[in-house]
Amino acid sequence: MPISQWSVDDRPRDKMLSLGLSVLSNSELLSILISTGDKDITALEQAKAVLSLAANNLSELGKLSLNDLQKAQGIGLAKACLIAAAIELGRRREIASPLERIVIKSSSDLAQYLKAMFKDYSCEVFAVVFLNRANKIKHFEIVSSGGITGTVADPRIILKRAVEQEATSLVLSHNHPSGNLKPSRADMLLTSKIKLAASYLDIVVLDHIIVSDEGYYSFADEGDL
Repeated sequence: MPISQWSVDDRPRDKMLSLGLSVLSNSELLSILISTGDKDITALEQAKAVLSLAANNLSELGKLSLNDLQKAQGIGLAKACLIAAAIELGRRREIASPLERIVIKSSSDLAQYLKAMFKDYSCEVFAVVFLNRANKIKHFEIVSSGGITGTVADPRIILKRAVEQEATSLVLSHNHPSGNLKPSRADMLLTSKIKLAASYLDIVVLDHIIVSDEGYYSFADEGDL
């Protein structure tokens, strides 16, 4: 039966208007985004099909590609783009407030921010957080991405960005999709190289933080910087 023929109390959009967003299930919220079904499947059934691809977990949903989303019945490229855009807005909202108001005082402050930035990447990415004199975030940028086991960052690109952003300090960071937080020898060497090069520009490398779903590793906290 089409959603339009359901009881008003059961229609996701009418339910939202009368009771508020908080009472809706994940599939109901997603069905409002999808908006329309077709002759074979309702928007709510399409939403459930999409969520099933991610084991009904919103965190896993954020990791699905456009091609993955289109494996759900009734989901074409247009609807997949809508879902991906909504997920990206949610991710940006999650990190917007810290970027505007939080002054970085500890590695845990930054690790929380970085986890939000990295959580949907299945490959290893290397990023830099550029800060001003007050240790407030000026800019975040992913400078390289690689495979499952590693990535290579170019110190020249990092320092060029630091000068462009007029940063007085920076924090290096990368994720370990495997969950292992132990830095490699290559991580150590790259950190030392960038720290030395940055010093010639009066830019301080405050830390190098590795994050994963298991937690984080701070070079500064562990005495490796």
